[in-house]
Amino acid sequence: MRQLLIATLLLAGAVALFFYAFETRPSVTKDEAASDPDAETAEAVAKPPADSMKPVPPPEFQSDPRVQGMVWIPAGEFTMGAMEGAPDEFPPHRINLTGFWMDETEVTNRQFKEFVDATGYVTLPERKPELRSIQPGSGLENVRILDEFNVPGSICSLQLKSREEIDPQRGPYSWWQYVPGANWMHPGGPDTSIEDLMDHPVVHVTWPDAIAYCKWAGKALPTEAQWEYAARGGREGMTFPWGAERNPEGEWLNNIWQGEFPIENTTEDGFARTAPVKSYPPNDWGLYDVSGNVWEWCADYYHPDYYQECALIAETGEKVTNPAGSLKSYDPQEPGITKRIQRGGSFMCSDQYCIGYRVTARMKGEEDTGAFHTGFRCVVTPEMLKTKAE
Repeated sequence: MRQLLIATLLLAGAVALFFYAFETRPSVTKDEAASDPDAETAEAVAKPPADSMKPVPPPEFQSDPRVQGMVWIPAGEFTMGAMEGAPDEFPPHRINLTGFWMDETEVTNRQFKEFVDATGYVTLPERKPELRSIQPGSGLENVRILDEFNVPGSICSLQLKSREEIDPQRGPYSWWQYVPGANWMHPGGPDTSIEDLMDHPVVHVTWPDAIAYCKWAGKALPTEAQWEYAARGGREGMTFPWGAERNPEGEWLNNIWQGEFPIENTTEDGFARTAPVKSYPPNDWGLYDVSGNVWEWCADYYHPDYYQECALIAETGEKVTNPAGSLKSYDPQEPGITKRIQRGGSFMCSDQYCIGYRVTARMKGEEDTGAFHTGFRCVVTPEMLKTKAE
C-alpha cells in the first residue's frame, strides 16, 4: 500500500511492514508453474471439455444494453484452489455458483474515462495520501506520512540494469517506487499519458475506485469464487485458463515477464508493460486476459485461512454456494491493514517471482492502494438486472 511504502512508523519494530503486492510468494517452482501435476491428460489440454463451449445467456437478457461487452458464465460447480501452490491456495474445495455475466475484458482507459467524464470522480492516487485502511486498535495509529511523499501519486517500478542494484536489505523495494503524479491518466508519472493507450486496461485504480466505477455502471466486482470459476472456462485441474502448459508449442498466450527478473524483460510476448485488451486468445468461455496483463480486484476480503473454512463446510455435506469471501480481512504479515483479493497476475509476474498468472494464484492488496499493474473487470447477475429494471 502506498501509505506503508512511504510512511515512517513510530512504533518500535514496525519498520518490517512490507508493501503487499510485491512480496516474493513461496508458491510453486518453475517446473511446477510450467506443468500442473493435477492436470488430467495431454488430451484435455489440446481439446476443451465438451461442456466448456461458450454458453448462451438467458434469452430475456440477451439484448439488454447493460450486458453488452460481457460474457455469460453459466451456473455450475467446480473445484476451487490447488494441491500445489502457495499455502493460501489450499485446500481444494467444491464451490457452487449461479450464473452471471462478466466483462469480456479488463476495464479499459476509454471506459474509465467515460465514467470520470460523466461523474467528475477523482481516484485516490489523484488525492493526497490518507491512512484509510489502518484498522482501529491495530497498533498502527501512529503512522505518519513523510512530507516528501505527502503528495498525490502511485506505485511504479524502476528499471534496474544489474543485480548489483538490488539492495538485500530492501528486497523488492529496490525495484518499486512511489511516483508523485502517477495515476490512471499518467501511468508512468506526470510526463506520461494514456492518449495512445485507450484500449489498454486502466491501472492505478484502488479498490474504492473500482467500486465507484461498478456502481456507476450498475455492476459489481466479482467475488473471488466467481473470478476463478470464470477464468477456468470450464476446465478442471488446469494451471492456466488454456491448459497445463505455460506456453504450448512455444506460443505465449498471456502478457507476463520473460527474461531475468527484474533486470531484463525480453518481451517475447510482445509487450513490456500493459497490452491492449484482446491481444491474446480468450479462454473457452470468451474471457480475455484472465492470466497476466494486470492484476484484477475482487470483492472479497483477504484471509489466508478462508479456504479451510470452505472445506470444513463442504465436509459436512453442505454445499458452498455463491460464497462472498471471508467476513474480515487478515494478513499475518500486516495484521492491521485491510486487504482485498486480487487475481490473474500481471505483466510483472515471472516464473522467477510471484507466478501469479496461474488460475488458482491469490494476491492480497491493500484496498486504498493503486499500482501501475493493477486494474479490474466487472460482473452483473440476473438479479441485479431485474432489480434495476423494476
